[in-house]
Amino acid sequence: MTSNEHLEINDLTPEAFRAYGWMLGKPMPDGNGVPLYSNPATDFWQEHLFNTGAGGDAELLWVNYRSQSQEIASLEKHLLTQQAIVPLTGEIIQVVARSAADGGPDLSTLAAFRVPQGQGVCMRPGCWHATRVAVAEVTCLMLPRRSTTLDLIQHLTTDAAASESAIVAIPVQRLEGAVQAA
Repeated sequence: MTSNEHLEINDLTPEAFRAYGWMLGKPMPDGNGVPLYSNPATDFWQEHLFNTGAGGDAELLWVNYRSQSQEIASLEKHLLTQQAIVPLTGEIIQVVARSAADGGPDLSTLAAFRVPQGQGVCMRPGCWHATRVAVAEVTCLMLPRRSTTLDLIQHLTTDAAASESAIVAIPVQRLEGAVQAA
């Protein structure tokens, strides 16, 4: 199914992504109460306080994304937890939308962001999303809630109803121009 709805791919900035969550991989802050350490051999600082939701445990996932389709026909959201994605081997295109009052995706807020290798995003609970790549495969580090991962695997492998996530079809949106190999 082809659509005339075009979705421009934006550069990732903290301000542009704020409605959907947080940009990860910003420069080291000046301090201002942020825990950090710097010396000639290493720097580290608090980038984000990850919230799994009440009673949730965080886990690290290794994810290989392979979809190069420029068409977005469905979106997924997680109800209880934030979800962080950091591309390790290449750039991803992260498509996001806020939830409408009825809980479905608010397509008027649909946006796509170029997430460079070594930066990342952390989406708020309820943020609808899909991921695309411009090359055969991009490996990402993902930080979700453990029970959400298990619930989603159960849903995708047995077609059991998901209780911590939702996946819905949307009118097809076509990424405009820029799914490009790095």
